[in-house]
Amino acid sequence: MTKFMKMCLTVLMLMPLIALAGCGDNSSSAAGDGKKDPVTIALSPWPGWYMWYLVEEKGFFEKHGVDVKLQFFPVYSDSLQALATGKVDANSQTLSDTLAPLSKGIKLKAVLVNDNSFGGDAIVSKMDIASVKDLKGKTVATELGTVDHLLLLTALAENGMKESDINYVNMTVNDAGPAFIGGQSDASVLWEPFQTKAVKEGKGKVLFSSKDTPGLIPDLLVFKESVVKDRPEDIQKIVDAWFEALTYFQNHPEEAIELLAKQAETTPEDFKLGMDSIKLFTPEENVQAFTAGSDYTSLKFTAEKTAKFLQGLDMVDSIDDVTILFDPQFVQKAAGK
Repeated sequence: MTKFMKMCLTVLMLMPLIALAGCGDNSSSAAGDGKKDPVTIALSPWPGWYMWYLVEEKGFFEKHGVDVKLQFFPVYSDSLQALATGKVDANSQTLSDTLAPLSKGIKLKAVLVNDNSFGGDAIVSKMDIASVKDLKGKTVATELGTVDHLLLLTALAENGMKESDINYVNMTVNDAGPAFIGGQSDASVLWEPFQTKAVKEGKGKVLFSSKDTPGLIPDLLVFKESVVKDRPEDIQKIVDAWFEALTYFQNHPEEAIELLAKQAETTPEDFKLGMDSIKLFTPEENVQAFTAGSDYTSLKFTAEKTAKFLQGLDMVDSIDDVTILFDPQFVQKAAGK
């Protein structure tokens, strides 16, 4: 990693703390009339996170007696910033992207595994690039410091390469997809639905994906620690509503996919491809994920391995104990444990 990239990364990681120091907390709290404000949950373009709209549209928040406001961020990194600065109560984000703020002392709690990426994040390349090794000297675009950057670095490392072996370009996923489609990059690292769009419109192919690294990319619901302490009943209701929506999705897949495709502004066919690239987690699978283990089915194991990897790249500070991030009580109750 070049000095310039390290400097950019340092600025990126410090931005939440700088903003946090300079602004107040605008997230939910008890209103003056005794009525609680809605719990604000941020989400970004990702198949598993669009499921929050199914929870909302089918009335499961209301059924479970919790007032929730969903806040959509077209640019994923903006949602990370919103949680780090206290602009929202919770965010839908990857485990990898939760480690940086945690290492900076921002107190967060992961309460739910929405899904694991299983092909939903991928290096999309031109058809004449046969392998990851063929990316040497090629232009590859993805966003600095995000989970897809981690996927790229992992793919390179597994093939005996470094980032300096490619012409890396820092772009948000919103820009990296069009860059590939427009021929401005030889490859881009993208998640769904941008991945499918790039393959179709850019006449490309999936060169390497999260299928090749199962368990590396868990997608989580992450709250500010203060909200978990102040509103545990509401969080339990949110988790219960999520799992009821998951059951509804399994029982009414066509109706649910049509509803979610409309939210994602894509076709049901393309949205289904996105859903097929992830693994949604049941309550029981959540309990297993929150249990200590010796492989990537364990969040603790994955967090420790990912933190070590990111520390080696100067992407996060040291974390004494990754387990402070995880709060399994809500999924345990949902699973009847």
